Amino acid sequence: MRDMTAGRPRRRRVLRPYSAIRSAAVRLDAATPSGRDRAVDALRASAILGVVLGHWLVTALVVDGDALRTESPLGHMPWLAPVSWMFQTLAVFFMVGGHVATRSYASGRARGGTYRSWLGARLARLFKPVLVMAALWTVASTCLLLGGASFTTVHTVVKLALSPLWFLLVFAMLTVATPLLARLNPLWPLAVVLHVDLIRFGLGGPSWLGWVNVAAGWLVPYTVGSAWTRGELEHRRAGWILCGAGTVATALLVAWAGYPASMVGVPGAAVSNLDPPTLAAVTFGLAQCGAALLLRERLRRTMRRPVAWAAVAVVNLSAMTIFLWHQTALMATTTTTLQAGRLPGLHTVPDGLDWVGARLLWLPVFAAVLAVCRAAFHGFESRGEQGPGTSPGRTRVVRVEALREKSELREADRA
Repeated sequence: MRDMTAGRPRRRRVLRPYSAIRSAAVRLDAATPSGRDRAVDALRASAILGVVLGHWLVTALVVDGDALRTESPLGHMPWLAPVSWMFQTLAVFFMVGGHVATRSYASGRARGGTYRSWLGARLARLFKPVLVMAALWTVASTCLLLGGASFTTVHTVVKLALSPLWFLLVFAMLTVATPLLARLNPLWPLAVVLHVDLIRFGLGGPSWLGWVNVAAGWLVPYTVGSAWTRGELEHRRAGWILCGAGTVATALLVAWAGYPASMVGVPGAAVSNLDPPTLAAVTFGLAQCGAALLLRERLRRTMRRPVAWAAVAVVNLSAMTIFLWHQTALMATTTTTLQAGRLPGLHTVPDGLDWVGARLLWLPVFAAVLAVCRAAFHGFESRGEQGPGTSPGRTRVVRVEALREKSELREADRA
């Protein structure tokens, strides 16, 4: 019988997009070191994305004549305060940072490494991508001023763009002090925060004293992370105590002590829970840390799924880029669309549910612009993250080059 297919060109088998992504995810899953605690990465990715979504939801750039000014929907709609409870996740990030830094330092010392080499590697990961961002915004602000933009507008956008840098400065200070903090009980910095607030709010002390809490307040979750490394928080009881005590303390402080319900700053408010951190922000962070500890086992099970793990790994490998450039994505979208007029949810006053609905529709646009920023600037983060003996490679989300990901994940394990 004659072969009816003879002479016909063979069709190439084309993988569907999901199949290609799943295949890449399986390769990344196989390349991940078996001893890696994937729950740590999941918590870090969740904390980063929480900060990003929180900023995108509560930060509004409103057109005021020829200038832009910052407003918050929480100032017009204070009943939306629970939104800040979901997306103010900095305490979880500091807890994970303390856990990873303490473990990394102990591991480095066990391998014969020095404090100087360990610290240099960690600070390089933090600050090399910052130099690129600072250079770009220096050029951008100069061009805006020369192009006729008002000083108010330039000040507003530059302040928002550089606002994530305060976090890096605090995190760097805690990283420098990691050897001294590795054995510190979180109750000590918590006691400092308590006394600072008693003096400020109870005894009418100077407002500048609150800036002590910039270090002491974030030191609390950082040392919780160190306690996690020491094995003191492995039992679920520890998570329940932190979550329960933190929740009750925060509710009492808000209901009876006059602390704001919003866990982020609101422009024009008399007191901010975050600028500088208050006792309510710290107890709220402890509740979040307790909840995160309780979720560890569930996250470990979820991260056994290759696609879920690949998504978390991609976020973690781009964490600095996402964190540094998410506000730029917001402002780029806002400023480049000004020519189209005052667009709802973007340039209008955030004073009603119509603004909330419109802002939710803009989130995918912000994410797309952030993806462009990631494509442009992630290479600098890659070079900052790689250690001796590793060569820079090109990251592509769909293909996920397994060898490069394996190198970075192993380097992250050592860090």
